Amino acid sequence: MTGPVVLGAHVDQADVVAEAQARSMPVAQIFLGSPQSYRGPALTYPGGIPQLKADAAAAGVGLYVHAPYIVNVATANNRVRIPSRKLLQQHVAAAAELGALGVIVHGGQMGKGGDLETGFDNWRKAVDGLEAGVPVLIENTAGGDGAPARSMENLARLWDAVQSASGAERIGFCLDTCHAHASGMDPS
Repeated sequence: MTGPVVLGAHVDQADVVAEAQARSMPVAQIFLGSPQSYRGPALTYPGGIPQLKADAAAAGVGLYVHAPYIVNVATANNRVRIPSRKLLQQHVAAAAELGALGVIVHGGQMGKGGDLETGFDNWRKAVDGLEAGVPVLIENTAGGDGAPARSMENLARLWDAVQSASGAERIGFCLDTCHAHASGMDPS
């Protein structure tokens, strides 16, 4: 089943609605805090989540939340994977409160020589444990030899892994065309 292609823009959370409208975009993507920090969501929009939710609804702008870049639920490194799962859960909960259309998260890295099968299984485990009130969309990765979401082959294997998890109906993919081009995929 296919639907319409909807284009949006990643904008600053301080003035989400105006930024989306200035670009004539029906959807906007935002961070709910620092993209490079394990700190939980921290919205700077005046009036916080309730006001942004109301303003976006009134303007007809759909919102997506991008999880911090450092989230890596695929890795075999417990010191990264465990805090990443917690941070992803915090962002998913905040996105649900915001009424977001979904949360976009990078597919992660296994590191050079890392076992991709472990990464796929770690994604399955992450989905099993995720309480998601909104869809979680795994974004393809631009680089890295140990990236579970880098190639079409890896994306297919990742999809198979997450589909075996409870809660799989809340999981989807977000195609970043720039990442696809940078990784050597032909987006056409």
